[in-house]
Amino acid sequence: MFTGIIKHVGRVRGVTRREGGALRLMVLYTNSEEFINLSPDESISINGVCQTIVTCGEGWFEVDTVEETLGKTTLGALQNGSLVNLERALRPIDRLGGHFVLGHVDCAAPIHDIRQLASSLELWITFPQEFSHLLVSAGSITIDGISLTVARLKADRFAVAIIPFTFAHTTINDLKTGDRVNLEFDILGKYVARQLAGASMSVGEVSKVTEEWLMQQGF
Repeated sequence: MFTGIIKHVGRVRGVTRREGGALRLMVLYTNSEEFINLSPDESISINGVCQTIVTCGEGWFEVDTVEETLGKTTLGALQNGSLVNLERALRPIDRLGGHFVLGHVDCAAPIHDIRQLASSLELWITFPQEFSHLLVSAGSITIDGISLTVARLKADRFAVAIIPFTFAHTTINDLKTGDRVNLEFDILGKYVARQLAGASMSVGEVSKVTEEWLMQQGF
């Protein structure tokens, strides 16, 4: 589990196609207190996608990205030199500065518009209609691993406000209109939506919240 508070911006330094269609990604990072003692089998968020470190060394690590992940996220578009947002998994003693982020991306969506305001940036993103019930004004949303708040909401797109600190310390400063970003909708909203759907089930109808579904959501 993560919080959406980005700790570092890394750089891709190797993209290798593996047998069966998976990708081996090598990511470089600047050594810092936040990233000491990385180890294989550790979970790490790359642009909001939960990945498992398969090998690592001083200032670098590698992950294997499988076909399911490549189909739902933007990781398949990464190239040598691409910048990525990084966050290590949450520890029980850490401050929860953002919101509950699982790193299980729901979809990749395009940036509709980027507007410069007086003291901030407004980022508009178009989203698939199937996820419209998971978005609420002032609710939480994860964009490329960054915990943000929905500032404006329309039928087919939403906006978030980017403060100067977030702009300077994440990959948002590298985005442009038309780029695709990874979206993860708030897990709490997903469960509320499921509960409401379950409440309207017919008598005798079986709930779709199964043990398998819970495991797929990271529980």
